[in-house]
Amino acid sequence: MQVNPSFRLAYVPGVTPGKWARVWGERLPDVPLDLLAVPAGDGERTLREGGADAGLVRLPVDKDVLSAIPLYTETTVVVFPKEHWLAAAEDDVALADLADDVVFHPLDDTLGWTELPGRPAIERPATTGDAIELVAANVGVLLVPQSLARLHHRRDLTYRTVADAPQSQVALSWPQERTTDLVEEFIGIVRGRTVNSSRGRGAAPAQEPKKAEAKKAPARKPQPQKAGQKPAQKTGQKPKPAAAKRGKPRRGR
Repeated sequence: MQVNPSFRLAYVPGVTPGKWARVWGERLPDVPLDLLAVPAGDGERTLREGGADAGLVRLPVDKDVLSAIPLYTETTVVVFPKEHWLAAAEDDVALADLADDVVFHPLDDTLGWTELPGRPAIERPATTGDAIELVAANVGVLLVPQSLARLHHRRDLTYRTVADAPQSQVALSWPQERTTDLVEEFIGIVRGRTVNSSRGRGAAPAQEPKKAEAKKAPARKPQPQKAGQKPAQKTGQKPKPAAAKRGKPRRGR
């Protein structure tokens, strides 16, 4: 019994592949889509080691090994307790506003800081989730992509946008040497291609070009003319005016 192939899609925290997964199910119902949630720092390694066919990961990735199509850039926010003085800010927060705060830098950070604002913590939390717990304990603040702030939402925490902070970019990535038809199909889905314009196996078969000339209908044979019958008049031909009858001129009485 032959088993249909599946397509394995890895995705990192904060990324929601649901909308693309629904389109996949409609377009390729015979190919199961396996969604693999991986830690933020394991997206590239999963693709390198063949653990997934493609992945929704955060840039950068090694472009010598992996292909990547940037999808969108996330807004960066600072997460803090609701009692924090930053809660009074109605507009965006600047990095300079965090100068007196302890700013956590988790080991799975996705922003790629060159210089972290604020005061450094004694040690780096192992994960973003661990850093959120420390923020809830009113030990410091944390800068993350907005999707991660929503993922780790707590009632006692809130956040504000930080306009001048680094931003995280989400991309579709896959091994360059394994650009399969199914990978092409998923590329078409995330790029919004229709079924007819997709390059993958889900594309509708192209219609055969119409023949340059349609087959001519067989010519109708002329019917024999009956005796006394006037010949048939050709279509579009104007009828000839009837000739005036000639007779002898009458003499005046």
